[in-house]
Amino acid sequence: MTTYAALLRGINVGGSKKVPMADLRALLESLGHEGVRTYLQSGQAVFTAVHGDEESLAAELTRAIEDRFGFGVDVIVRDHAYLEAVAAHCPFPAAELEARQLHATYFSEPVDAERFAEIDQVAFLPEEFRLGDRVLYLYAPNGLGRSKLAEYLARPRLTKGVIATSRNWNTVTKLVELTGPAAG
Repeated sequence: MTTYAALLRGINVGGSKKVPMADLRALLESLGHEGVRTYLQSGQAVFTAVHGDEESLAAELTRAIEDRFGFGVDVIVRDHAYLEAVAAHCPFPAAELEARQLHATYFSEPVDAERFAEIDQVAFLPEEFRLGDRVLYLYAPNGLGRSKLAEYLARPRLTKGVIATSRNWNTVTKLVELTGPAAG
């Protein structure tokens, strides 16, 4: 069995796309998954699965959510090893920063640096971003809500063709913990 985290994009925000966490847990259990837990209302679920891979599990959950709730939700599924690697390879000094200053945007597939080449990073300083394996790390010293760089990075042409969903560093590290071997 492998433990995964499902990252749901854009649910329970501003009164739209309501997915109660108890219903999400029940839905994952109905799909045959075990050890189902949710974290916060913003769309994180942890579960173990005996079959499938990240892509097929994400597709299965996407279909099940649409069938159950009547609307589409983008889903990214990642296993513990990947989540742990994202945290371990952070190019910014995560231990020295407040969680609100550091974010990870997970992508459904690899993105290359060419996609972001047009960005004049110096113009956004002290904000910075770096690319990793299917992830973009964002350092926003004044928080995401005030970040001009985050706003620019969210432009549709930069995320065209991929699912992208962001989490603050508290959530990044909590998902590592919840999917880890000692969490079960």
